[in-house]
Amino acid sequence: MARQVGIPNKQKAAVLLVTLGPDVSGKVLQHLQEDEVEQLTLEVARLDRVSPDVREEVVGEFRELCIAQEFISQGGIEYARQSLEKAFGSTKASEILNRVVQTLQVLPFDFMKKTDPSQLLSFIQDEHPQTIALVLAYLSSNQAAQVLSGLPHELRAEVARRIAIMDRTPPEVIREVERVLERRLSSVISQDLSQAGGVKSLVEVLNWVDRSTEKTILESLSENNPELAEEVKKLMFVFEDIVLLGDREIQQLLREVDNKELGLALKGVGETVQDKIFRNMSERAATMLKEEMEFTGPVRLRNVEEAQQRIVNIIRKLEEAGEIVIARGGGDEIVV
Repeated sequence: MARQVGIPNKQKAAVLLVTLGPDVSGKVLQHLQEDEVEQLTLEVARLDRVSPDVREEVVGEFRELCIAQEFISQGGIEYARQSLEKAFGSTKASEILNRVVQTLQVLPFDFMKKTDPSQLLSFIQDEHPQTIALVLAYLSSNQAAQVLSGLPHELRAEVARRIAIMDRTPPEVIREVERVLERRLSSVISQDLSQAGGVKSLVEVLNWVDRSTEKTILESLSENNPELAEEVKKLMFVFEDIVLLGDREIQQLLREVDNKELGLALKGVGETVQDKIFRNMSERAATMLKEEMEFTGPVRLRNVEEAQQRIVNIIRKLEEAGEIVIARGGGDEIVV
């Protein structure tokens, strides 16, 4: 398969998460730092349409990187090179190792290195000559040459001159230029695309992450993009949404949930949710559950959130099985 037009690494990661599906993606996110989770979930939400070819290439590149890094961990770069050459041939092995090195040591303007030179030329030619020179200085010689050759004659000469006399650029200046250009580039690159990603994909991922990660992401979205946060929340079902279930659905849920698990989960919510549960239990069962909650005393918030997440997963499984329908976004009541 011919290599497709490159996309930024963050977008590749988002494509990979969507391709892996919500269950696996949720587990992956649990191993990332909080800021990394926020960045990736926002990238997933921004995804519109991704062609099957791009999806296949991203997954293939990820697989190759995993294989190469496994060889490196076993015996270093040279061992990895020898192993990869036996598996893929010398040309492909060098290509894979170059990507591994770039992954391990990200250089400035890395997000541009997989962008098609014609797109990059169209994007960058209206920038200040010094900005163009700075970017070209960090690209590969081949890519920089193609962009430089496509610039208008006068601008081409001026950019070449600035590259030649360029000395050291302060890191903070590079980071600021990189930040601005990356944001602009991500909004102008166009491809022949098919549906993938978006808010629905983000919700599917969030439905499988742990409760703490889910709360962190929703709080961040609410602060930085309230409209997007509200759209996500309308498609999600969180533990507190139990109050939206009808009595029959609550009773059906109670048949699936262990009382100790339920008592643990209820310690982390307000009276409204607790009353909804207690009203759908016999008086004796409700009394026993309340006593169980009092007897356990203080518990770790993490344990409460995990219990809540397990109960939410049961609700989602009941929905997937067609036993209940969860009305979201202010719709009708849930029906069996």
